[in-house]
Amino acid sequence: MKKILLPLLFLSSTILISAQQTENIQVIDVANFKEAVVGKTVQLVDVRTPEEYNAGYIDNAINIDYFDQEKFKQAFKKLDKDKPVYVYCRSGSRSNMSAIILKELGFTKLYDLDGGYIAWCNL
Repeated sequence: MKKILLPLLFLSSTILISAQQTENIQVIDVANFKEAVVGKTVQLVDVRTPEEYNAGYIDNAINIDYFDQEKFKQAFKKLDKDKPVYVYCRSGSRSNMSAIILKELGFTKLYDLDGGYIAWCNL
């Protein structure tokens, strides 16, 4: 039974990620993310906790804590929905969930850093 469930779980996760990428959310690798944000004026958002953010972040990123959902949604109301938003977290999970929420809030161009800040630091 386990031999069947694991491949099905992997397949469903792959389909979900692919579907999200076609719906205004693009998961991009570190090199492309870096090219898009370094030295540019973009909406770059770190969705980690303030403690994680204070331990190190990508230059010019603003911190909007995913775990504080009330402030999270309020903070994004200040951003331009028609301009791209580049989002990252520690490893990619919270930023992916954040991108889904932002899409629901009406943001149209969302870029999620594949592997998160860990991948960024290991480039």
